[in-house]
Amino acid sequence: MIHVAIEQCQPGDMLVVTPTSPSNSGFFGDLLATLMRSRGVQGLVIDAGVRDIATLTEMQFPVWSSAVFAQGTVKEDIANVNTPITCGGALIHPGDLIIADDDGVVVVKRQEAEDVLESAKARVVEEEIKRQRFENGELSLDVYDMRDRLAEAGLRYMDAEDES
Repeated sequence: MIHVAIEQCQPGDMLVVTPTSPSNSGFFGDLLATLMRSRGVQGLVIDAGVRDIATLTEMQFPVWSSAVFAQGTVKEDIANVNTPITCGGALIHPGDLIIADDDGVVVVKRQEAEDVLESAKARVVEEEIKRQRFENGELSLDVYDMRDRLAEAGLRYMDAEDES
């Protein structure tokens, strides 16, 4: 059904796949990556295995998978395409935004995209301010205003004299 899903993909899409039953088998490899790239698909998130990792890396085709496994799959099983699924524990609806990088994958509900974008922009600004403060030598305890909370939780600084 990945073949059917690829047929439905539009340029700019991220394909998200979950098998109908748990599997580590290699559902995806460099040939399908070549096809997806030709159709303008941005990458794949799959709750199953992929293969051809060296070639996918060389191609710079982004894939996030739950397994790597050389064994392929049967290609004629019928399943749903373009319907809500659960992938990696997240409920995903067609049209939701998939944001993925080296740290992982995040799903943003389509109707929340504008609010999430504004929050993300604000966080980038806040992090740049903190980065500057750290570069100036300020301690994270002060930048994050943690001292009072830690003291209330019972943090005590001890020196060698306190231990005797």
